[in-house]
Amino acid sequence: MPSATPLEGRIAAVTGGGGGIGGGISRLFAEAGAAVVINDIDPDLATTAVSDITDAGGRAVAVVGDITDAAVVAEFHRAAVDFGNGRVDALVNNVGDYRPGAGLFLRTTEADWNAQIDITFRHVLRCTHAFLPTMIDGGGGTIVNVSTVEAMRGIARMAVYSAANAAVSAFTRCLALEMAEHDIRVNCIAPDMAVTLQTPLDQMLRGRPIEHAQRWIPLRRFGNPEDFAEVALFLASDQSRFMTGQTIPVDGGTMTAQGWYRRADGRGFTNLPDTP
Repeated sequence: MPSATPLEGRIAAVTGGGGGIGGGISRLFAEAGAAVVINDIDPDLATTAVSDITDAGGRAVAVVGDITDAAVVAEFHRAAVDFGNGRVDALVNNVGDYRPGAGLFLRTTEADWNAQIDITFRHVLRCTHAFLPTMIDGGGGTIVNVSTVEAMRGIARMAVYSAANAAVSAFTRCLALEMAEHDIRVNCIAPDMAVTLQTPLDQMLRGRPIEHAQRWIPLRRFGNPEDFAEVALFLASDQSRFMTGQTIPVDGGTMTAQGWYRRADGRGFTNLPDTP
């Protein structure tokens, strides 16, 4: 029988851990027994997450700042090491943003590319590089990266975003091989159809009825932060102890469907969906 607190006694660090998917991960990890160090650029989100966790009897601290800043990464690592008395057991590289560099590739600039790479990929390199020696010294750990299903399929007007996330998944595979001998597992989740602060429901629906989700998404609904947090918890815990180097779509079945949609009349599926 799996433990109700599979992260009991462990120290976890979560980037972007105040709201959205990261907020769900921080709260669920704390519920699972971890002491959580939360980074977020938004002080209100960070404070609320810490309050939610401590009010529920857990332990958490926040490091407010932009994780694309190398100095913030260093501060985040120091705070986690101090909070864990020299040990950090889990790192979740959650921060990402589809907006920098969005649009037709020919209309983007090098500044756009750099901004997208910074927020989606470079911070993963920096955080991982900072935390790995601590994990090695501590005898092991887990790293959970957050990518997107758009790293595995073509998406118009998001070429740099897709490429940066594909780099996260490739980095996950390669690092998993390097770190296996140190008992450090590295895995990744790839969300889709997530209702978050970045992608609120009304923005995704654009005036269309929510019932359309029953045709767009095989599991017939959008995902909430807890849906993604549960898979991150699985990857951070011993329940996935024989897994490493994997990127798992958490998408309600959209990657499996590969462009197939329920017919409006409910009679099977079509790859030529009806217009609203």
